[in-house]
Amino acid sequence: MAPKIFLTGATGYIGGEALYSISQAHPDADLTLLVRSEDKAKLVSAQYPSAKFVYGGLDDSEALEKAAAEADIVVHTADSSDHVPAAKAIAKGLAEGHSAEKPGYWIHVCGTGILQWYDWDNNRYGQSPLPEEKYHDIDDIDRITSLPHHVYHRDVDEIVLAANDTKVKTLIVGPPTIYGPGRGPVNQRSIQAYNMAKFTLENGFAPIMAGEGSPEWDYVHIQDLGNFFALAVSAALDPEKANNPEIFGPHGYFFLENGTFSWRWLATRIAEEAHKQGFIPEAKTQEGDYKNYGANSKSVAARAKKYLGWEAHGTKLEDEIPNIVASEAKRLGK
Repeated sequence: MAPKIFLTGATGYIGGEALYSISQAHPDADLTLLVRSEDKAKLVSAQYPSAKFVYGGLDDSEALEKAAAEADIVVHTADSSDHVPAAKAIAKGLAEGHSAEKPGYWIHVCGTGILQWYDWDNNRYGQSPLPEEKYHDIDDIDRITSLPHHVYHRDVDEIVLAANDTKVKTLIVGPPTIYGPGRGPVNQRSIQAYNMAKFTLENGFAPIMAGEGSPEWDYVHIQDLGNFFALAVSAALDPEKANNPEIFGPHGYFFLENGTFSWRWLATRIAEEAHKQGFIPEAKTQEGDYKNYGANSKSVAARAKKYLGWEAHGTKLEDEIPNIVASEAKRLGK
């Protein structure tokens, strides 16, 4: 029988890409999508005419519980890392609608913003990463799943991890900085690098967090993230992988990355490209209190490659910068 998949965030950047990639890999899937209104549904159904819709928002716990209970697999991307009531509703629905003989599977999106915690706690903005700030998603899995409760995204992570039992199996994926054009039906734009480009075009300089070092993050192309969702759904449908606790269960915590960058480097490159394309008079950067670009998030993605055969093939961030600047200029009418 066709797998029943309930997906949140179909109109979003990550959710739209997840929907595209899952549909390509599993064209027979019985899709139910959470959307806020019929107008939103029309935007999605034009591309996915056979999809069903649940109308509501993340605070509509009853609707979420019912949809999760009826689904074989839940793919949660809509404000998934921070919306506590939605996570509780999905956990409850999955538990009530499944059994040990037929468990429900939950593919949940967090994010490597969670790994900034040490810099945030210790006011280390604008500093280079410490060796102990790197998290390997196999070797350091116990560190990752036991971060302090107050850490960004951690309250929802705890709900997802606690949901694991004989009836519910969870997988958490934490992508870092995402870039590239999405293939979803509505939002196809990412945030971090794009907002930096937008700021640069509007202010004539690229922002750098003041400090003695150079904070670093990792990156992954949106289409490589999409491919991960397709592989994760395939794993949930494969009895051997579905029952592997290193994929679904307390250890099922996956990072994704295809390279590392520093915010200082990115600001410099965006300024250079904005100048090259004629949008600002000089390739200028400026230091200030830009904390959005001031903390480290260092992840090592080994689990997806080992257990799911995931490989990154997307354009490198360096090569995408001209398109990022050009697309933001177009959005701004420049």
